[in-house]
Amino acid sequence: MEENRYFQDALARFTHEAANGGAIRHLTDIGYTVEQIMGRLDFPAPYEQVRQAVWKRLEDTGVVLREEPGAGKPKEKAAYVREYDKYGKSTFRRVAQKEDGPTVACWTEQTYDQADSGSTERFLALLDAKLDENGEEFSYISCDFGRIAALEPERYEKMLCALGGERAYVAGLPWEKRRSYHRLNSRMRKVLKRLILAGLYQGELFFMKTGDRIRIMGEIS
Repeated sequence: MEENRYFQDALARFTHEAANGGAIRHLTDIGYTVEQIMGRLDFPAPYEQVRQAVWKRLEDTGVVLREEPGAGKPKEKAAYVREYDKYGKSTFRRVAQKEDGPTVACWTEQTYDQADSGSTERFLALLDAKLDENGEEFSYISCDFGRIAALEPERYEKMLCALGGERAYVAGLPWEKRRSYHRLNSRMRKVLKRLILAGLYQGELFFMKTGDRIRIMGEIS
């Protein structure tokens, strides 16, 4: 029974990868939400399977980190190699490589209090300046969406409502019940700004080139 289940699971993973793996990775890379990806697959796939595949791609490409940015811990980088069988049918094989992440020896820490409404405009200008200095590849935002969804569902729904058009992206990802870190790309920049303006974000921003760490606190009722 156990061997049969293992075989079925392995077959399902192989079938999923052969049918949809490349498409999911490509659509994730160009910024599609899970919902959008579901509608563009040539072969039907379970929603949860697609969510997990998208999350894995985000981790493999460094868009999502499990550990705090700048910790310098090794991260896995994945490459996909196309191979052909004796009949000429192509498949993709995942090749994992380990590489050391960048380190930050000492952070310069700042704090922004959302209760100080007069500073919001200045903070958003500072955010744009830091992003220009560091580039999105070296800028991250801490995310507690999974923990908040599990422990404070009303607060989570309030946050989603504040996101407008970015709601589908955040709601579609299978956030873990622990803090994770998302690259501060153009999409997450919009997410952060909407939550800041609504007074609903608490967490930290990391700008690795300049060594700046900004803690955002206050508000949230």
